[in-house]
Amino acid sequence: MLEKISVLLVDDHSLVRRGFRRMLEDEPDISVVGEASDGKEAVELARSLGPQVVVMDCALPEINGLEATRKILKFAPQTLVLMLSMHSEDTWVRQAMEAGARGYVLKNAMDLELGVAIRRLVRGETILDPQLGRQENLKGERNAGLTAREIEILQLICEGKSNKEIASHLELSANTVAVHRANIMDALGIHKTAELVVYAIRNGLVNLP
Repeated sequence: MLEKISVLLVDDHSLVRRGFRRMLEDEPDISVVGEASDGKEAVELARSLGPQVVVMDCALPEINGLEATRKILKFAPQTLVLMLSMHSEDTWVRQAMEAGARGYVLKNAMDLELGVAIRRLVRGETILDPQLGRQENLKGERNAGLTAREIEILQLICEGKSNKEIASHLELSANTVAVHRANIMDALGIHKTAELVVYAIRNGLVNLP
C-alpha cells in the first residue's frame, strides 16, 4: 500500500483550516495528521508529529509563519514548508524563501489546488504562485529588502511596543532593537514612527490582529 503524504495545516482561522482539510480529504495519497492555530503550536506539533509537509500561514499570532518555519527546519530540515499568504509583495516572498519555505502560494488564489501543490513539493519542485510576477521594490527600500528580523521588529513596532518591550520579547538588547529600528526607517526612507506604522500597514508588511 502506498504511503500517504503526511500534512500539518497551520492557520489561525479554524474555518480556513477546515476548508483546506476538506480539500485534502478527497486526495487518496494525502493525510492531514494535525492542525495548529499559531506559530508556537505549529513548531510543537511539527516536532511531535513529524509531518512530511507543513502548509503554513504566513501571518500568525505568537510566532509568525516565517519564524515558525525557521524553527521547524532547525530540528527537521527535511520538512517541506508550503507558505500560504495574503501578501504578494516581493519582500514577503523573499523572506519566506530565505526562511526555508519551498513554496509560496496566495491564499486568495481562486484556482488554489492544494493537493497538486503538495505533490509537486514532494517531487522536489519549488512552487511560486503564478500571480507573483516580478514585484516592484517598495519605495525607498534597499534592494536586499527588509531582513526577517527587521520584519519581525516592524510587526512589534506596529503593535505599539517600545524598544525595551521588543528587546524583552525577542531576547535582544534595547540598543540592538534601536539599531534595527533605525535600519528599517533608513531602508524605507521614513523618519517618524507614526509614518512607519501607516506605511507598513498600507503595504501589507505586517499583520494586524
